[in-house]
Amino acid sequence: MHAPDGDAERRGRTPNRLIHQTSPYLLQHAYNPVDWHPWGPEALERARREDKPILLSVGYAACHWCHVMERESFEDPATAALMNASFVPVKVDREERPDLDGVYMGAVQAMTGQGGWPMTVFCTPDGAPFFAGTYFPATERLGMPSFRRVLEAIAAAWREQREEVVRQGGRVLDQLRLVARAAASPEPLQEGLLRSALAALRRELDPDWGGFGQAPKFPQPMALEFALRRAARGDDGALALVTLTLDRMAAGGIHDQLGGGFHRYSTDRRWLVPHFEKMLYDNAQLARVYTHAWQVTRDERYRQVVAGTVAYLLRELRHPDGGFFSSADADSEGVEGRFFVWSHEELVRLAGEPVAAWFGAVPEGNWEGANVLWTPRDAAAVAAEAGLSAAELARQVEAGRAALFEARERRPRPATDDKVLAAWNGLAVAALAEAGRVFGERAWVAAATDAAAFVLGTMRAPSGRLARAWRDGRRGGPGYLDDHALMAEACLTLYETTFELRWLEEAHRLAADLRRLFADPDQGGFFQTGTDAEALVVRPRELLDNAVPAGNSVAAEVLLRLALLTGDVGLEATGASALRLVAQAMERAPTLTGYALGALDLYLGGAREIAIVGDPAAAGTRALVEVVWERYLPAKVLAAAPAGDGPAAELAPLLRGRPAVDGRATAYVCERFACRRPVTTPADLAGQLAG
Repeated sequence: MHAPDGDAERRGRTPNRLIHQTSPYLLQHAYNPVDWHPWGPEALERARREDKPILLSVGYAACHWCHVMERESFEDPATAALMNASFVPVKVDREERPDLDGVYMGAVQAMTGQGGWPMTVFCTPDGAPFFAGTYFPATERLGMPSFRRVLEAIAAAWREQREEVVRQGGRVLDQLRLVARAAASPEPLQEGLLRSALAALRRELDPDWGGFGQAPKFPQPMALEFALRRAARGDDGALALVTLTLDRMAAGGIHDQLGGGFHRYSTDRRWLVPHFEKMLYDNAQLARVYTHAWQVTRDERYRQVVAGTVAYLLRELRHPDGGFFSSADADSEGVEGRFFVWSHEELVRLAGEPVAAWFGAVPEGNWEGANVLWTPRDAAAVAAEAGLSAAELARQVEAGRAALFEARERRPRPATDDKVLAAWNGLAVAALAEAGRVFGERAWVAAATDAAAFVLGTMRAPSGRLARAWRDGRRGGPGYLDDHALMAEACLTLYETTFELRWLEEAHRLAADLRRLFADPDQGGFFQTGTDAEALVVRPRELLDNAVPAGNSVAAEVLLRLALLTGDVGLEATGASALRLVAQAMERAPTLTGYALGALDLYLGGAREIAIVGDPAAAGTRALVEVVWERYLPAKVLAAAPAGDGPAAELAPLLRGRPAVDGRATAYVCERFACRRPVTTPADLAGQLAG
């Protein structure tokens, strides 16, 4: 786990102001010679008092190029002295402060046409950004100026061209405010948006290796989920798009072939060489999409991918109290990927030549002289080449994988960012709950329950306000839109898995907070920050998916699902208003709006409302519930409770007035305000769900 730099401490360095922060990323910089401030009133007041620009540096603990820039520049005394003399340096963890990251990333993209981390932004003392970039090298190369040259030029411009600098900051702010005032589309939300978005995804598909675009290539689980929904609606080619991508990723180096789970992205179009950090959000979302793909195809490989990914999460990213950590680093011993790659000689010695061949290894290495493990070849071809039967090759691969994993466990490990984030835990809770019920893994459901209890207990302030982050016994600042929306979605999924009313109560509570703290009564949809948050240069919105689904889209889906359970048309209207904000983007940029497209499918697509009357613990009720669980039914809500208008019917009026037929567990399937006849057998329910 990350901690302050022990070597620096032993060298007798004095820590800077970051030493008292909880973020592992900020603590990594606590012994830099840079006079770093955390974002806050002290830094802003100092900038105004000393009439210095703010040098805002944003990154995260698992970011490889953040580490590089630290080693090259922030650890360099001369560079640090220049930063300290001419600027007020401020360091921000983008994962703890997505609001700041979103605002200033918008500035970077507006000024440079691209973005990324580390992010470097120069601002006036009032926070207006006037110059920005990402990674700056210590020496000039590849057409990029050195960081010291940038510092000197900005300091000179602040002294000698102040009026133009301030005007530039004002122009950027005007652009950011224009974007933040995004208006809802006046056009009705229609099925054509979904068809157009799928067509756009098909155009972006790499027909040989799956995924979208060329390189670097990201997993895009939200876009894949949308395509799976369209496959369930019968759209031609949608399922093939998904399975091609999932198969290629599962076989690639982006998939940890020994320890399970997925790395952040692939640097090439073949999914061979990853950027080696592992993020909670990627693995949670990918576990869920592979679960859904298994429901559709029953491909055993997908089940194995889910099992390996969940095993990774439970083994390496789980806090003893139940919450999940944020990420594992790309680097170990100061080298990117060292923990994960192998020499050909090591592989042959530990696992044998056929296993090395199965994992795509070659004597000269398949990446920078080493081998990233992947499985690009057909098993029959590898077996024939080695003179083995398919069964014998499989036995050797299983034994070799175990031997290699054991050997790898003895290596120095990449560091873990051990903060717990509410939003990312929401993704993990939903994935574990759904995978657990689909595959009959009670331990996974228990892990989901523990994580949700941790977030909604330990990470709530005495006032009831949900926090964004927690680490080592300390809560961070107030939660954002995605924290509330993703935890609400997780609670709905947990309810549909356990039928414990506490999770439905929590979903209602979080949805109420969504509307109270984040809703925009003028334009519709939601802001990223609550009404109780500090004022930034703009109040940001989060409309497009990044690595994590856009909070606006998740909030829309949560409210639409609750509307189906409760019949509350106000919830439906507020959810739909959030989708209208991104209607045009859905059609043009489906890889940035995959979650919104899924929510739109729920809104337009004739969602099924399934009420099962009976004791959820009884065998007859469970048999009906499992008919629902085993099928891929993305546009549905499910409620179950004993007969009678008790507490469950108060929270989910879908259950109200539903008698048990002849005293037996009974299922009611409704759609578009009409219900089919009640049924009491799994076969009859399966027939209704198939129709």
